[in-house]
Amino acid sequence: MHTYPMTVAGVKRELPICKVTDDLYIGAFICFGDAELTVACARELLKLVPAESYDYLFTAEAKSIPLIHEMARQSGASKYFVARKGPKVYMPDPIHVEDRSITTAGVQALYLGRDDAELIRGKRVLLMDDVISTGGSLKAMEELVELAGGTVAGRVAVLAEGDAQKRTDIRYLAPLPVFNADGTPKE
Repeated sequence: MHTYPMTVAGVKRELPICKVTDDLYIGAFICFGDAELTVACARELLKLVPAESYDYLFTAEAKSIPLIHEMARQSGASKYFVARKGPKVYMPDPIHVEDRSITTAGVQALYLGRDDAELIRGKRVLLMDDVISTGGSLKAMEELVELAGGTVAGRVAVLAEGDAQKRTDIRYLAPLPVFNADGTPKE
């Protein structure tokens, strides 16, 4: 298997290169189970946006959950929000939007309980993701925050993949290319 060497937040890792389609491969960036990487990335993400510019942190399930938790811990935030990929019995009257992501086949939905939506209403919300690529998940999170009555205060990610590096509305720690089948970065 091909890998891509990368240093992000001062931590070096070899990202496995995974097939998405016959002509598109991505470097798999996974924080799950990697405490050193999660702590370092959370610390550096918090430096990208002043704490006084937002009221809450918000991400989508699932790979970013350890990261947002660590960001909340480091910043002293007592509450953060996670958009779930399915409604849960403990979510009263959930609101939802559709989502398309490069790493998930087909259309999925993101859900937020009405109780959490009420807390977001009128608040400034910082969106966070581990990797922003096509922007589908980010767009869905934006729509969910707006549906709840909140305002998107900013967007941060650990990595901006492919064309996402050209976006001016996100702040990120490092760029990540997309790859050819032989493991070389696409131009």
